Amino acid sequence: MLKESYFKTSIALLERVSLQNQSTIETLAPLIAKSVASGGVIHTFGSGHSEIIAREMVGRAGGLVCVSAILDTTGGFIENLTGYGKALAERYDRNHALKAGEFIIVISNSGKNCSPIEIAEYAKAKGLTVIALTSMTMTQQVVTTNASGKKLYEVADYTLDNCGFMGDVTVELPGRDQSGGPTSTLAGAMLINLLQMEILEHLVNNGDPTPLLRSQNTEGAIEANIELARCYKGRLSKPL
Repeated sequence: MLKESYFKTSIALLERVSLQNQSTIETLAPLIAKSVASGGVIHTFGSGHSEIIAREMVGRAGGLVCVSAILDTTGGFIENLTGYGKALAERYDRNHALKAGEFIIVISNSGKNCSPIEIAEYAKAKGLTVIALTSMTMTQQVVTTNASGKKLYEVADYTLDNCGFMGDVTVELPGRDQSGGPTSTLAGAMLINLLQMEILEHLVNNGDPTPLLRSQNTEGAIEANIELARCYKGRLSKPL
């Protein structure tokens, strides 16, 4: 019963995610495609479990090569330590460069924690366009831990809503005051890939190159991927 409930809820949620974010994706895609066509990099960051979504675009077969992730080696353990997110962004900037005119996707389900907000603030000050990926339902019910008093979506230029529920749970356990069934990862991955598909469509329509990575398990792919990455030497967090 619980798995059936989770499955049905998840399918309905993914439909809602697509419809609710369609306008934002269609607005963003041509802007990002223009940046990609001119050699720009798309940056991502997610603290804690959200890092899974941030990595979904990085070094991914079938995805754009020009994506790089800011990584938190603590796994989100000190994501509410004031100044840590800024330090992460500064170090990444020194190593891979955050360039004005590029885009960064910052993922935080609650949108309340220091690190993602500080990274968004740093990137914005550097002239990047900041895209938040968050749960608008949850973020409007929690209190930020950031010194600015702002939540992630309030710092961002654009927001993608994963349409998740409070606490990232969907299924109530019968006879218990507990719920399970998280959806932020599957919804976040869907949003990331819907955006990529729309970017690719604009690149194709404009006659621009589509720098897509191939699965290294296919013939000639490793060599092709290495050649693609040459244009982004020093800029990608995942070496190819």
